[in-house]
Formats: sequence, C-alpha cells, structure tokens
Amino acid sequence: MNSSSVNTVSEWKFSQVFGERTPGEEVQDVDVISTIDFEKKGDYLATGDKGGRVVIFERTDRLDSRNRKKLECLDHGFLKQQPDYRYKTEFQSHEPEFDYLKSLEIEEKINKVRWCTTSNGSLFLLSSNDKTIKMWMVKERKVKKVKEMDQNPSLCMENALLAEKNFAVEQHEASVSNGYRLEWTDKVGTKTSPNSQESVHKFGETSPARCRRVYNHAHDYNLNSISTNTDGETFISADDLRINLWNLEITDQCFNIIDMKPSNMEDLTEVITSAEFHPVHCNILAYSSSRGFIRLVDMRRSALCDQNARILHDSEAHGSKTFFTEIVASISDIKFASDGRHILSRDYMNLKLWDLRMEASPVVVFKTHEYLRPKLCDLYNNDSIFDKFECCLSGDGSQFATGSYSNQFRIFAHGDGSGEGITLEASKIPNSKKQHIQTSRPRRTSISNLARGQFRLGGHDNSTENGGIPCDLNSKLLHLAWHPTTNLIACAVANSLYLYYNP
Repeated sequence: MNSSSVNTVSEWKFSQVFGERTPGEEVQDVDVISTIDFEKKGDYLATGDKGGRVVIFERTDRLDSRNRKKLECLDHGFLKQQPDYRYKTEFQSHEPEFDYLKSLEIEEKINKVRWCTTSNGSLFLLSSNDKTIKMWMVKERKVKKVKEMDQNPSLCMENALLAEKNFAVEQHEASVSNGYRLEWTDKVGTKTSPNSQESVHKFGETSPARCRRVYNHAHDYNLNSISTNTDGETFISADDLRINLWNLEITDQCFNIIDMKPSNMEDLTEVITSAEFHPVHCNILAYSSSRGFIRLVDMRRSALCDQNARILHDSEAHGSKTFFTEIVASISDIKFASDGRHILSRDYMNLKLWDLRMEASPVVVFKTHEYLRPKLCDLYNNDSIFDKFECCLSGDGSQFATGSYSNQFRIFAHGDGSGEGITLEASKIPNSKKQHIQTSRPRRTSISNLARGQFRLGGHDNSTENGGIPCDLNSKLLHLAWHPTTNLIACAVANSLYLYYNP
C-alpha cells in the first residue's frame, strides 16, 4: 500500500443517515438493525432488524444512463462523485414462531442477509433467523413493451394491408371485410409516435418482494452465518456445531459437510462462530471457532470436511493465560479479501489480517479494545465481553474497519506504521452525546454462550455496569459493511443506518 492511500484514511466524512432518532427518543427493540450487506456491485444495500423486517436501499447516482459524449466532457472528480442511496422497499421476512416439539420460542430477528449472484439482472436475497432461511425475489426483469416503431404515413397503410393479408389467410371473406383493416390502422395510428426514430425495449420491475423458497428443518442450533457461493448455485448455512451445503433450487434437503458435535456434549470444547465461502474458488470455504481457530477446507478433497482442514491460529498472541484468555480469543466474524489471498478476523480485543499461506501468525494485528483489558472482569460480569463485533475490508484489501462501543467504529490501513488508524462516531455530528438505548427483550441464549452460566464471577450489578470503564457499553456498533468498489462504509447504531464516504 502506497503512502497516498495511507494518508486518505483520515479523510472519511459523513455521507447519509436513514432512521436517525431524535435526542431522547426511545428505540423499540424490534427496530434495532441486526445485519447489513451490500449487493455484489454495490447498487443495492440490504438491512435486517430484530423485528424480522428486511429493508432495501438503492443507489441512485447512476452515471451509465448519461450520454457518452457528456461523460467524456466531465472531469475526473465528478466521475468519482459521492454515492447516494435512497429507500427502495421493505418486507416482513420472518415472523415469531414456536417449536412445540422442543418447547422453544423462535425469534423473528434477522441474523444474516446475503445477496445472491444472478446473471439475468434479477435480484435475489437470502435472509435467516435462528432456524429458517428464505430466498426473496427483490426485483425481476420483465418485458413490458417489446418494440415501438414509428411508421411513415405512406407506409402505415401498406403495413396494415400486409398484416391484413397475413392474418386473413384461410379466414372467411366476410371476416376480413368486417372492418378489420380499419381497426388495424386505427391501432397503428394510436400506438406509434410520429417523432421517434428507433425501436425501444422497455423493462420493468415487479413489486413487492416475493418469497420464492424456504429452507428449514436443517439446524438444531441457532444459525450464525449464511454465505453464497461464486458458482451461483449453492450456499452454506452454519450454526454453533454444523455447517450445511445447500443447492439454491432444492429446499427439502441439504448436505452436512461439517459436524463438530461430540458424542458426549460434556466433551464440547469449541463452537462455530462464522463461516464464509472463498470469493474466487467455489470449492473452498473458511469457518472460525470460539477458540480462535480459522479452518480452511477444500470440498474437493473430501465430502466430509471435519478433518481435512488447514488451521490458522495465532499461538503467540496471548502470552500468559488467564481466565479470560479463551473468551476474548473467540472469533466473532471473518471476511475474505476480494483477491482470496487474505482473511480478516475479529475477536473481542483485536482485528487481525491473515495470509492464507502463513498459518502460524497473522500478517498484522490491530488492537481495537486494548484499553479495556484491565476491565475484563467487569465486562464479563455484565456480559459485554460476549458482544460479537463484525469486521469488513475495502474492495482493494488495503483498509479495514470494525465497530466498538460509544457508537464508534475504527478504520485501519495496511502499511500504516502507527497501526492506530482513526476512530469515527456514527453520528451526523461527531463526538455528540448519545442517549442510552434500553431494550426490554432479554438476551437470547445459545450453546456458544454456555460459559456464562458455568463460570460467572459474582452477581450482575446494574449500578456498576459502566463504572470505571472509559466507554458507553450500552451504545455499541456491532454491524457494518464496506461497499465492494467504493470507499463507502455502512454501519448500524440501534435503528439508524449511517453511511460514511472517503473521496
């Protein structure tokens, strides 16, 4: 990474906000955004919330519709104009359910949304809650008018007569003379424009979104990841102990490629936390665990990928081990770089960049929460140590971002000697004071959080929840995404979606 790109890391500016709350406004738990994903070209942005809704935003600063000669006259600065998004549509993806066999309530909260790769211009989206995955058709390419032709008045009657002869073949003479020619010429006259010079193909979109497929009854534990494949035909879904491979066209069966469930659950040592397909090779995928491991598997080597895996693990990162060592080492999110050679991972304390050819240690480590290390005991007692922060990286793989507390997110650049990066607050006015967001629904439990009940250090004391901790633990930025081709970051704070842009 050159020095000029390092310097631009400090030029991030506020771009847009959707759903910004007023000071003191109470935010309902169902309105809190729980996932974000850009479409592969960046023309669309999808968010899911705890109320089971999916909201779609569309990029509106279209340059491709402009005349080519006008584009050639524009300067380079205009061509790199700031992306602009507008609300497009929203739909209810999931509803609350109850599993009577297991006496288990299934929340409507959307865990993940992922765009599907299509070749015909239609838009498909996968969304999931704890148990069920659905495929939605967001936009369908559909012909409204095949052709519009302008006729020369002298040729109009000629074409009508020709059509009359063609349609009148083997017709009874009376049916032809019964006003047919007049009717045809009237239609031609009313449906053509005397001024247009060329044929036009017009396409439209169907609305609203439609659920095309439902993939369910395949996971016993809570889903944490879905990832679409580059082959455009398959995707994976991962819960705490299993990863399943699906065909997009088949809803009633899937193939279990990874199963980490031991015969005796007391022997359980780690769970799956995130999984993602390789961005180039459709046969390779990676998944992370609560012990800080990243495993790379090749589905060509074995149908069952439990054993045949390359392991990336930073064995020298922790030094002397403490009670909290394994807890903070749990990887909450992984993302492949677009070139497929690097993986970005996020645990509670650090953001790490890995080279797939170097298994023993990451290429670089960015310390995101080092200032919280003396407060790990307090963070454990109030459950904040189990917060799952996501990460993302730019399209060229040179910059990285992740969330933090106090509604802040941090951006780092590969090659920046300081390794400090910059810190931005998700707000139209940086460093403004934020109201605490209280949510009434209790935290859901899953197998990945078993350690909470087994090793709790004392009782939970709300009066000292933030005592002595230099950040607002109630205002956390967990979810964010990077535009695939532009320096644009979308991040969620409660029910608000903020966009930041780096020209």
